[in-house]
Order: sequence, then C-alpha cells, then structure tokens
Amino acid sequence: MADYQFLKLNVQHRVGVLTIERPPVNALSAPLLKELDQMLDEIATNTDIKALVITGAGQQVFIAGADINAFAEFTNPEDALAYIKLGQDVFLKLDKMEISTIAAINGACVGGGLELALACDIRYAADNARLGFPEIGLGLMPGWGGTQRLPSVVGQGRATELILTGDTIPAPQALQIGLINKVVPAAQLMRESQGLARKIAEKSRIAVSAALRAISGGSHLPMEEGLTLERKQFEIMSASEDIREGVTAFLQKRRPEFKDK
Repeated sequence: MADYQFLKLNVQHRVGVLTIERPPVNALSAPLLKELDQMLDEIATNTDIKALVITGAGQQVFIAGADINAFAEFTNPEDALAYIKLGQDVFLKLDKMEISTIAAINGACVGGGLELALACDIRYAADNARLGFPEIGLGLMPGWGGTQRLPSVVGQGRATELILTGDTIPAPQALQIGLINKVVPAAQLMRESQGLARKIAEKSRIAVSAALRAISGGSHLPMEEGLTLERKQFEIMSASEDIREGVTAFLQKRRPEFKDK
C-alpha cells in the first residue's frame, strides 16, 4: 500500500477503519481528495476488507467540509470547477463501492464532510455531533453531491430547508429526520460502528455487493426497471457457492461459512 499523508487504514476482522487526519478540522483539500481516490481503489481490490468504517481524527470534528482557503486562492472559475469535479468523482467512487461503507461521525460534520457521509451506505453519529450545510452563508452551495443525495435521504422539503438556511442540527434531530441511522455516546461510537461493520463482514461478499448494486442502482428507477435490476443481481448471486452454503447451513441449523465465491 502506498504511503499517505492524510489517511490511515487499519484492518481487523475483515473490517477496514479509514481515518482522515488533517488538523485542525480535517478539511478536504485537493491533495487529500486525491489520496482518498487512490485509497478507495486499493480498498476495492483488497479481499481482506469486506466492510469499511470512515471517521475523522480527533474528538470534536468528523470533517469540517472543503478547504475554504482553497477557494480564496482560485484565480478563475475553472480552478473552482476542477476542485468541485474532483470531489464529485471521489464521492461517486465511494458511493459505488461494492463493500458496505459506514460513516462514524465523531463530531462536526458539515459541508463536504456531510457530503462524504451521505456517499456512505450507513451513518452512525456521536451524541455530540452536529450536521449541516453552511455553504450558503459563504455565497456557496453544496457541490460534492449534497444537493443530489440529501433529498433522497430526508426528502426534498427538509433538504431544501437545510441547504438554504445553512443551519446545523444536533445528532438526535438528524436521527429524527432520517439523516443518520443511529446516535450513540461519543465514547462508544467506534465500538458500535465497527461492530456493525463486523456483522456485515460475516455475510457473503457476493450477496452484499449484489444487494448494494440493487439498492443504489434502483433508487431512482421506475419500479419495473428496478425489479429488472434486482432480478439481474439475484441471477449473479444464485450462481455462487455462497448461496448453496447459506441455504445448507440454515437447513442444518448451523452458522454458514461463506467463501465469497
């Protein structure tokens, strides 16, 4: 694995924990995004990783968005657009990962940090976390997928309100509107997130990947097309050794031993 300045990856029990570390607030600079792009490629080809937890270094901040200093340094619109395109491409790659991705939100999760979390499959948050899109107060708007992913998670009305007011909301309120899956005490966040990841990692990689493709790919399709996609993924899964192992284990009342084949 390549050397990384801003990222740390630890793998245990088939779960990868990816920590973003760029003090003081883990802002997503262009160099960091390029490292993340490369890291996701390495994770995707690592058969030892069956689920991924992403978190931020420190106790108070998950990711405090894009690097605002970068915007001050841009000399023309093309520079800003290249930065936006980079973030969009990286988060789309994260969105399309064929292993489960879990955002462990350990503090402030705003702007680009929330866009990264929205590109994950599941979001757990510490009870002291706050989430939102403050960009509008800077004369900006979310540009790394926030305007597209947030409405599908919380509904268009709530998404519009959050984006246009720039308000940040506490974790319990984020849970109430469906923005996150679970709120846990800060001290237990990583244990809970990794526990969920390990539970998923015990399943067949083929079945998990097929389910993720069906869920993600079908979310914006008409029902008939979504069912066709689901059927295609089921066909892929049905040809695996794992489906036979799973059914046999169930009938024999034992724990399945999936080989991811």
